[in-house]
Formats: sequence, C-alpha cells, structure tokens
Amino acid sequence: MLAPIYQDRRRTFHADTCAELAEAARCGRVRLEALARGHYPGKRLPPSALPGVKSVGCWDASQAQSWGLDWHRNEGIELTFLERGGVAFSVDRRQAQLRPDDLTVTRPWQRHRVGDPHVGAGRLHWLIVDVGMRRPHQPWRWPAWIVLTRIDREELTHYLRHNERPVWAATPEIRQCFQRIAAAVGSDREGDQVSRLAALINELLVLVLEMFRRRRVTLDTSLASAERTVALFWSELQRSPEHLAEPWTVAAMARQCGLGVTRFIHHSKQLTNTTPIPHLTRCRLEAAARLLRENRRRSVLEVALATGFSSSQYFATCFRRHFGVPPRNCR
Repeated sequence: MLAPIYQDRRRTFHADTCAELAEAARCGRVRLEALARGHYPGKRLPPSALPGVKSVGCWDASQAQSWGLDWHRNEGIELTFLERGGVAFSVDRRQAQLRPDDLTVTRPWQRHRVGDPHVGAGRLHWLIVDVGMRRPHQPWRWPAWIVLTRIDREELTHYLRHNERPVWAATPEIRQCFQRIAAAVGSDREGDQVSRLAALINELLVLVLEMFRRRRVTLDTSLASAERTVALFWSELQRSPEHLAEPWTVAAMARQCGLGVTRFIHHSKQLTNTTPIPHLTRCRLEAAARLLRENRRRSVLEVALATGFSSSQYFATCFRRHFGVPPRNCR
C-alpha cells in the first residue's frame, strides 16, 4: 500500500501524465514504449509477469515537449538513464541538467521531477521495481526472480540504502543493457519477452553493483534509520499545509511512519525537543503565519481551518502564545 499522505496526489499526477503522454504519442511528438501495471503509462504487464516491476520502458522525444513529470514519488526503487538529448531533473532541493549517459537513482520517499517544468528533446529509459519498502528504515524485499546471490543482493541494497546521490555517470555496459531492455519492451507481444526482460534486468542490477564497487561511494547508515523516517515525515508536513489540516493523532502519525507509538515519540523528541502534538501545533502555527502574510484576502478563520485549527478563537489563543501578537498583526 502507498503511504496515505501521498496516495491521492500521486494517482492524480499519473492520470494526468498518462493523458499527456498519450496525446503526445498520438501527435507524433514522442514515441512511448513501456510495459507497466497500475497507474503507470504503457502496455499492461501480464498479472504474473515480473512481479514487483511497476514500469519499464523509454520515451523518445524528437522535440521539446509541452508536458513534464511534476513532483512525485514512486512505489519502488527507480533507475532512469538518459541515452540522448538533455532534460532537467530535480530531487528534493537538488537540481541537475541530465546529459547523455547519466543514470539517476531515486527511492520511494524522494520527491523528484523530470522537466523544468517541461521535458526537452531526448531518449529517456527507466525501470521501477517495488522492493517492499516505502520508508528509509524498512527492510528491502527483492522479487524472487531477482537471482543475484544473497551476498551480491545485500551489497547492492547496502549501496542503495546508505547513499542517496541522485545522478551517476553510467558505464557503457549500463547503456547497452538499457538499449537491449528497450528493444525487448518494444518487441513484446502479450508477455513473450518476459524471460528476456527478467534476464536483462538482473544483468542491469549486476552492472549497477559493479559500478558502485569501482567508485568511491560515501555511505551513511543514518540514511536508513527510523529517526530519518520521522524527520522526513515532519519535513513533508511543514511543506504541505493541506496535510497539516488533517486530524492527526500520535497513533496516526506513528502509523504513517511505519513505527510504534513509543518509537515515534522517542524519535520526535530527539529531533524537535518536544512531544509530537506540541510540535504539530507549532508547525501549524508557522504555516498559518506564512498564509496570513502571503494571502491577505483570506480571513483569519479561513487560515485557521486550513491549517488544522477547529476555531478562530482557539487559533488566536495559540497564535498569541507562540508569537506574542494576535494573528491580524501578521499582516
């Protein structure tokens, strides 16, 4: 299951993107070849074929497009490879201009987008594999058809969990493997290329592992900690006033992070020096102050309700206690 805080927005995004890609393909502005399941665009994968693969394929845009992949997350580990052209790529607050032979790696908790806001001319490949995790601290469960040895699989997982560098210079072997994957996807007829794709995806993972081994990869075990999961949760709430307005309880916040209540409270206190509910109130007040400054047409009551307060009186009391002035003074 997707994390509830992201689910609705992600589905809407992919529905819009599917329509834009389909229209671009019909008009001859882009060639799309993909096998997918769920809300991802492309021909449907047979139900029993390549369990865990959400999408594999490529697009070939001969000219700059009027669409892009806005901020989103995926339900798995995603590898993309730019074969030709150029495209803007962003992960969280980091931005890059991808060049030919650039490889990107993103994880389910990493917001990213392709285009700024639209994609340029280029040929872009991708693979998204669900490995059973949604948050940094959760264990990875590779599909059974991934046949790397246990030691190699654990080593690859270690590199991917403890390093979040988003862009890498791919090797020529990785380029060739993505090209062969694209050829198999393009020639597939009702799943007759599944065995070939399984072999090629396994080869790709081995090549990525070998790339990591040859380079000086800085690893940080804190990137896969429960504390980081909690930190990402609070960061996402502060970024999204609409989510601050949800009726959060400590238990609901803990579930969102995939943690028990006691562990969630512990990590929240370590990060914020207070318990979750007071910190939630503080986040709501700071978001409300921003809304009051940025949109003077909204009433104090509208801002209060938009940031999760049940009444303007309670909001004003909390606001004065926190900032030392009434809400109207923010304007």
